[in-house]
Order: sequence, then structure tokens, then C-alpha cells
Amino acid sequence: MSSQPPVLVPSAIRTAPPLSSWGVPVIRNVNWGGLKTLYVKEVRRFFKVQLQTVWAPAIQTLLYLVVFTTALGANGGVSIGGTTVTFANFVGPGLIVMGMMTSAFANASFSLLVGKIQGTIVDYLMPPLSTGELLVALIGGSVTRAFCVGGAVWLAMLLWPGVDVIPEHPLVVLAFGLLGATFLALLGLLTSIWAEKFDHAAAVTNFVVGPLTLLSGTFYSVDRLSPLFRDISHANPFFYIISGFRYGFLGVSDSPVAIGLTLMLVLTLALGALCYMLLRRGWKLKN
Repeated sequence: MSSQPPVLVPSAIRTAPPLSSWGVPVIRNVNWGGLKTLYVKEVRRFFKVQLQTVWAPAIQTLLYLVVFTTALGANGGVSIGGTTVTFANFVGPGLIVMGMMTSAFANASFSLLVGKIQGTIVDYLMPPLSTGELLVALIGGSVTRAFCVGGAVWLAMLLWPGVDVIPEHPLVVLAFGLLGATFLALLGLLTSIWAEKFDHAAAVTNFVVGPLTLLSGTFYSVDRLSPLFRDISHANPFFYIISGFRYGFLGVSDSPVAIGLTLMLVLTLALGALCYMLLRRGWKLKN
């Protein structure tokens, strides 16, 4: 009876860990490849319909500028902290960051929700991505869309007669633009995790994001309000985003910039921690 030749076992198999230890992530550092892939996927998703996701919000924001400057007068004075600026220069920065925030929220609130409704949520949960990598990729895509919309509105306002949107403090503009977009993206992601149908996301948009945005001092100075409504405005986090962003353009604001920056940084980190915890637990995603 002839003996069979020996079976050559690859060294990778001979040194493989026992079955009891399988399932331990092989990628022990940041999965940059997977993070980039998901981020690019999120950016391509809204760029495929850029007419709806970028240009439509930009045009809608510009229509606000046209309507309000026509109705109230572009050269009318608005007092901010004892300094009078024209209404067009006052409302311009607020409209830019308002468009950025609403776009960031819309993008993030759609990401996971459409996966749950279409049954493709596994495409987000199965890839070898950590919770932090998944969170960063989703938020990064939403922030990118926000800056695309904000950039389009800003470029259009540069050509608009009677509006001066040359920043006096570019770093402040960048800081509050990034914080505002990230905060609204996290709020949108939280909505996407919680919502079970598009009506739920629409309800948050119509009854939370919309009112907070319009009542945050975008079209008026809160100094003109009664003390009660001024205090209510100061409890609105959107007010500090718009006030700080406006300061970057005009050099004046309705509230101390350092307080607004600190408050928004704390709120953004807290909201990010909440989204991280819910994603890690798979709340309403794995059921």
C-alpha cells in the first residue's frame, strides 16, 4: 500500500490563532481605507443628485436674501453691539451658515434612515469599521455637503450688489462654520438612528430645526427683542452659531464670541458622545 505524500500546510495557517480567538478584529489601528471608502460613498451619494442637494438649497437661501432685502431695504441699518451695519451685510452671513446647517442636517438624517427603510442597513454595519470610524465618515460626508452649499452661496453673494461678505476674521468663520455643520450633522444622525420612517425625520425638520434656525437671529438682532424673548433666544444653540459666524464677517456680534465657541464645542462633543454610544449599541439599527 503506497504512502500518500505529505500535505504542505501554509505557514499562515500553521500560525493561525485557535478557533476560540477568531472574531478578534485584525485591524487594530484606524482603518483608513475603509474610512475613506465610506466617506467617498457618502459624498458621491449627494453629488449624484447635486442639483437637489447643493444647488437647490443654495438658490433657496439666495431667494431669502432677495426677498428680505427687497422688502426691508438693503441699506437699512441694523444695530449690533452699538455698531450699525446695513441690513444686507447683516443678513448675508446668517443666510450662509443657515444654508450650511440645514444641508448638514438633511444629509445626515437621510444616511441611516434610508438603509433601515430599504433593508440595506447591513451595508453600514457589516464592513470592518469601528464605531468611531463609521461616525466620522457619516459626519464628514454631511459637513462636506454643508461647505459645498455654503461655498456656493458665498460665491453668489460676492457678485450680489450691495452685499459685503469679505471675512474680517476668516479663522472665526471657519471655526463656527465647522462647529455649526458638525452639530447639525450629529443632530441629523441622531434623528436618522431614532426615526423609523421619513415622516419622523420630516417632523424633526419642521418642528425643531426649522423654528430654531429662523428664531436664532438670522433676520434680526436679538437686542431689539424684549428681555423675555432675548433670554429665550440665548437658550437657542443656533443663535451662538449664527452670531459667531456673523462676527467673522462683520467684527461685531450679539453675544461674546468666546462664550459661544465654548458652549457649542461642549454641546457638539456631548451630542457626538451620545451618537457614538447609540451606534455602538446598535439602538434601532440591529433589531
